[in-house]
Amino acid sequence: MCYNEVIINLTSLSKRAASEADFKYPPGRISGVYMKVITGKVRGMNLAVPHGKHTRPTTCRIKETLFNIIQADVPDSCFLDLYSGSGSIAIEALSRGAKEAVLVDNNKEALKCIRANIEKTGFNNTTQVMPAEAMQALKRLDGSGKVFDIIFMDPPYGRDFEKEALNFLLNSSLVKKDTLIIIETLIDADISYMENFPCTLEKVKEYKTNKHIFLRV
Repeated sequence: MCYNEVIINLTSLSKRAASEADFKYPPGRISGVYMKVITGKVRGMNLAVPHGKHTRPTTCRIKETLFNIIQADVPDSCFLDLYSGSGSIAIEALSRGAKEAVLVDNNKEALKCIRANIEKTGFNNTTQVMPAEAMQALKRLDGSGKVFDIIFMDPPYGRDFEKEALNFLLNSSLVKKDTLIIIETLIDADISYMENFPCTLEKVKEYKTNKHIFLRV
């Protein structure tokens, strides 16, 4: 199951699972629904998902497909996760060997969830959480010396946030030659505008209702 209510029987847990069971999420609107880290350093660990409609967690099946596609790019990468939600995508990257990750979101419940998931997985020293709207975060990061190998964004559908962010990124110091930019959007979203941007469309992976667009700088 991709989302599952966690019922823990301590007598049957391994030491690692028992340690995970002892972790207490902070009070607040963190849902009883969880996602799992698929593989890597913290494989199988449950990550909480915030309540509400602000976040639209990428399902485990889609996340696994995504990381199968980008697996060669992840080790030792600097990863930027825009519209981070629960932080699941960035944490999966860190579990698979990313060097560091910056997670951006401006929703209070999402930020609470992101920080709790980072604490639980032990990635405090390799993450930076930015409580900001995506464009504000990009403007603050530009010129800071940060250069990203992989940038993932999953903005609200149908509002063209990805177009603005992509245009900014491609004219910023945040990308370099071979930076991989991944955008999640609706399956029928028009992406013809990307033909005018200085990047290469490497792949479009379609799912039932949405798709991932892979762009290489």
